[in-house]
Amino acid sequence: MNDHIHSEGSSEEHDHGELGDAEYAEFMELAAEEGFDLEDVEGAIEAVGHGPLPVLAVVGRPNVGKSTLVNRIIGRREAVVEDKPGVTRDRVTYEAEWAGRRFKVVDTGGWEQDVLGIDASVAAQAEYAIEAADAVVFVVDAKVGATDTDEAVVRLLRKAGKPVVLAANKVDGPSGEADASYLWSLGLGEPHPVSALHGRGTGDMLDAVLEALPDAPEQTFGGAGIGGPRRIALIGRPNVGKSSLLNKVAGEERVVVNEMAGTTRDPVDELIELGGVTWKFVDTAGIRKRVHLQQGADYYASLRTAAAVEKAEVAVILIDASESISVQDQRIVTMAVEAGRALVIAYNKWDTLDEERRYYLEREIETEFAQVAWAPRVNVSAQTGRHMEKLVPAIETALAGWETRVPTGRLNAFLGELVASHPHPVRGGKQPRILFGTQAGTKPPRFVLFASGFIEAGYRRFVERRLREEFGFDGTPIHISVRVREKRGRKK
Repeated sequence: MNDHIHSEGSSEEHDHGELGDAEYAEFMELAAEEGFDLEDVEGAIEAVGHGPLPVLAVVGRPNVGKSTLVNRIIGRREAVVEDKPGVTRDRVTYEAEWAGRRFKVVDTGGWEQDVLGIDASVAAQAEYAIEAADAVVFVVDAKVGATDTDEAVVRLLRKAGKPVVLAANKVDGPSGEADASYLWSLGLGEPHPVSALHGRGTGDMLDAVLEALPDAPEQTFGGAGIGGPRRIALIGRPNVGKSSLLNKVAGEERVVVNEMAGTTRDPVDELIELGGVTWKFVDTAGIRKRVHLQQGADYYASLRTAAAVEKAEVAVILIDASESISVQDQRIVTMAVEAGRALVIAYNKWDTLDEERRYYLEREIETEFAQVAWAPRVNVSAQTGRHMEKLVPAIETALAGWETRVPTGRLNAFLGELVASHPHPVRGGKQPRILFGTQAGTKPPRFVLFASGFIEAGYRRFVERRLREEFGFDGTPIHISVRVREKRGRKK
């Protein structure tokens, strides 16, 4: 849930999210009556109402301070700073804000893979991250200077054609700025001297990042005719049958697979006609074939998945039904949910299951995937083509939920009935109430609720469950943030 919302940096022209002018005016009047600070309410709607965020990738060889810089950018210590094989990071994508603008940061930690050699390891990471990004921060150790590995990453960056901000890290004082100036030789423009550890120069670097990042991602999500074919990420852990499924889907329809040529951004995107509609499949399996990794496989899988999910509208997650649901399966589901994508779960190899395995699989789904019980489910066989016809209706259901918006008036009538029939538990002699709310965004649905006091996580989950029962939202995560009224009396 997106609970921490910042309203700094609001411009004079306010973004009302998906609220029309009349609905917005009516809502602000209600907020004033309830004694809320109107600037605070405005900021909350702007924050929740944003569309897909631009993506910044942080790349560079090991031990140049990438994770330290990522922590500096996001303003909290989340990225693992100690880079060693065997450390598995669940998340590689974080949300950040600078000067009132929000964006996502993709962290690529320094992994030194003996099986590959350092150059191949760095190149693989950079390739996955750059593919997902709208702009790149390339981190170089100013004390060491440009190495052959750095030069290899520069070649990748040039080929990708994405905007690049060059960060010369470990410049702790004026004396180190001379070292940074040598990095002009990389041909990426001005090196920005920074100290990720101490924060020196990071503000100027982030100003340059904002200039490089688009206000919104390059792609515009929407239906055919607006943003082109709908984009579907076919994701899952290695060897669950992603390529087989894609080939079966394409082959059964006897449609020529149009591999998008000439773009670095979409090296394995394929246009496939299904159910009379053209879809763009982002196939992560195609990337995996280029580099065989024996160590750090979970980490690279996370990067590949993040790259595919960032480019997609729907994540179709393929699960091997013949095996127990794994921790990696759960991580991939969590990543898609946190990215705010519509979700379909496809259980592959269904035709190979006996009655006993089906029984235990159902129990596993109930316990391991309880948090995504709202996701449409299809039981398929990539080998035989069984139930492939159910895939498109499930995708369409998820997209419809992802784009659903409840008008503010209807939402508040629902909230009023909910609070009256199921009030928040009394805590410490007080009973907080949800006073009113609005859905400021879609893709995924994003709500901001305004309350008289702190709303507990359990009650928020109850509200989300009831929202789903009342309005649908099949196949989509829901983001709910809560703003609490400051103790300063009602405004007249």
